[in-house]
Amino acid sequence: MPTHDRPPRVVLVTGASSGIGEAAAHRVSRRGDHLVLLARGRDALERVADDCHALGAASTTVVPADISKDDEVEAAIGSVMAQHGWIDTVIGSAGVVAYGRVEDVPAEVFDQVVATNLLGSVNLARHVLPVLRAQGAGNLVVVGSVVGHVAVPDMAAYVISKWGVRALVRQLQVDNRDCPGVRIDYVAPGGVDTPIYRQAATYGDAAGRPPFPVTTPERIAQRALEVADGRRGGQVGLANEVIRFGFTVVPWAYDRLVGPLFSLAAQDQTVEVGPDPGNVLQSRGEHHGLHGGHGSALLAIGANAVELARRRVQGA
Repeated sequence: MPTHDRPPRVVLVTGASSGIGEAAAHRVSRRGDHLVLLARGRDALERVADDCHALGAASTTVVPADISKDDEVEAAIGSVMAQHGWIDTVIGSAGVVAYGRVEDVPAEVFDQVVATNLLGSVNLARHVLPVLRAQGAGNLVVVGSVVGHVAVPDMAAYVISKWGVRALVRQLQVDNRDCPGVRIDYVAPGGVDTPIYRQAATYGDAAGRPPFPVTTPERIAQRALEVADGRRGGQVGLANEVIRFGFTVVPWAYDRLVGPLFSLAAQDQTVEVGPDPGNVLQSRGEHHGLHGGHGSALLAIGANAVELARRRVQGA
């Protein structure tokens, strides 16, 4: 239950039906704030709303909307303003993933990954920033990814979208320097134990999993809300800095190593995959939840090593 004396704030969380968005919603609820939950699937949002009410949220509002559709985002922000008349913080954590090379991912799936992750963030900013600027105060924090700073195999659509998200945030910071009460920032996780990997579209050779070292959605949600309250944004975790250093400073070594290391540490070689759009084109009920249930990353690396060795022996 809330333990402070300040008035409740109004916080909007996108991608609130699972993972980082759900974790952020829980944390906001424990502060006793008003919470607006936005995602495509109503049933999953209702589940999260029930949990948030029990955790102490001042109010919970469910807004089913597809962030990649500008008119739905506009209507969502309009409904928040009609109800509360004010927005303090927006956490933009909606995202989808597709695995596969550019030529292997169907155009509609590839385009929708970019539409959700990048253009969805644009839509959010387009309708949230006029509100924050009119207020003269407020915070927009967008959840990016370490892959918005590097390139990795078999994730072209996601990589491109997250590079774009990083560019968007930087552009918004420049464009809104004239309104110092409005904060726009960004957090970039590495591997996080969320359902996004199990919900991903798969058009590559292996299923995805969070790469080592794996953190929790609660940690990323905490960082995002701390950034909204004034902490500097950016990378979450030392491993991200190491990866970025390799990509930028020793690209010849990075390019040689990233393929084998990605197969070992960021994929699940032990399961068969087939072409599947996952939840990219529409919300799916399965796998929604706070955590992804991926288990030990080190044990997964060991299992991958055994499987890859078996394949080499068979291919010899």
